[in-house]
Amino acid sequence: MAEIISDAVSDYLLAHCTPQDDVLRELAAETRRLFPEAAGMQISHDEGELLTMLVRLTGARFAVEVGVFTGYSGICIARGLPKDGRLLCCDVSEEYTAVARRFWQRAAVDDRIELRLGPATGTLRALPPEPEVDFAFVDADKTGYPQYYDELIPRLRPGGLLVLDNTLRDGRVLRPTDESDVVVAELNNRIVTDERVESVLLPVRDGVTLVRKLG
Repeated sequence: MAEIISDAVSDYLLAHCTPQDDVLRELAAETRRLFPEAAGMQISHDEGELLTMLVRLTGARFAVEVGVFTGYSGICIARGLPKDGRLLCCDVSEEYTAVARRFWQRAAVDDRIELRLGPATGTLRALPPEPEVDFAFVDADKTGYPQYYDELIPRLRPGGLLVLDNTLRDGRVLRPTDESDVVVAELNNRIVTDERVESVLLPVRDGVTLVRKLG
């Protein structure tokens, strides 16, 4: 495992971005209480603030999220959208997303979020083939990343942004040790040769790849 960010630097990063409000703070605490073994799947607050800023910078009106968990990233994305914006969230867990629904309502963003339960590949394939998606965030099962990428890129508008989480896999992409590591490492290699996009892989937390579709 590669230590990309030390604990001291992590604390400093969190202290130097827009602070959590009560809703996000309580959601993080509720997630740790209800799902202590899975709580590590929740994004960090600084990454959440990055998502909000990216959504605003792209002027996104229609966003897609693959992998909801308890809804933290969904709140961050929805907050970056305009009042009439739309966020389509894809997940397979009723248990996790029941928490998400409650906190989306508390954050007053539930009116712009649509949750679809079921395999995300099927949900994405059911979307119109036209490039209508402005922003997409993928943080789900790593073996599904190539399929999500293949479904989202054609549907992303020129100038639209796809954000992929966990693309460093604790540094294991350097020497993949399991199927998920291999799949992510291969997708990382594929993205840099995809002539439809430009991309940058950032050492943010466990690796965040920004993929911008070219016009």
